[in-house]
Amino acid sequence: MDQHGAIVVLTGAGISAESGIATFRGPGGLWEGHRVEDVCTPQALTADPALVHRFYDGRRAALPDVRPNPAHESLARLDRAWPGDVLIVTQNVDDLHERAGTRRLLHMHGALTSALCAACGARAPHAGPLPPGSRCDACGAAALRPDIVFFGEYPYEMERIEAALAACDLFVSIGTSGAVYPAAGFVALAAAYGARTLELNLEPSAGSDRFDETRLGPASRLVPEWVDSLLQSTQSSPMSR
Repeated sequence: MDQHGAIVVLTGAGISAESGIATFRGPGGLWEGHRVEDVCTPQALTADPALVHRFYDGRRAALPDVRPNPAHESLARLDRAWPGDVLIVTQNVDDLHERAGTRRLLHMHGALTSALCAACGARAPHAGPLPPGSRCDACGAAALRPDIVFFGEYPYEMERIEAALAACDLFVSIGTSGAVYPAAGFVALAAAYGARTLELNLEPSAGSDRFDETRLGPASRLVPEWVDSLLQSTQSSPMSR
């Protein structure tokens, strides 16, 4: 990696857990008291749209009660200060990266603060409740749904993500389980193109053995330490890939 090499960062539920947002699977395989199959699949939306909409309404309404933590803030600082290419890809649907100030950001699994039209595919910012039958401003269809990538649906902007992974010098995974694809395969793709790989996680992930280095601990400590070290190194001496 040269002094201003390209960086791709993947963040998962672990980075937001310290802000009080529940990780994807809690005790018993439940997500905030619900089976994932009941709230995060296309079949669930068809079978019980009121439940699915109500579930994401609740999560959206809870966003003002949480704040970005030092991990989010450090990545925003990296985004501002790094002169080379940076792409922060998050699996999270909260808005904590944006509120911390990150701009070079991509939500691969959608966002709570957005609505998706199932009829025309338009995506638009949305705040407040989103009851079933809400109308799309773009096409007028009563087909708005939470802009969440459900299991069985294709994540957003995969071509852009894969291109960034192929071109990056460093890939960093923060707070991910390493069990949900396609994100779990990002480390292998980046490594295949010659990038160094680093995992920052509370405990070893399912894919820890694929990384060049794994550092364990809370994201609120590990991420600021890593960003500080990275930015300081660019001021002292070039890094070799």
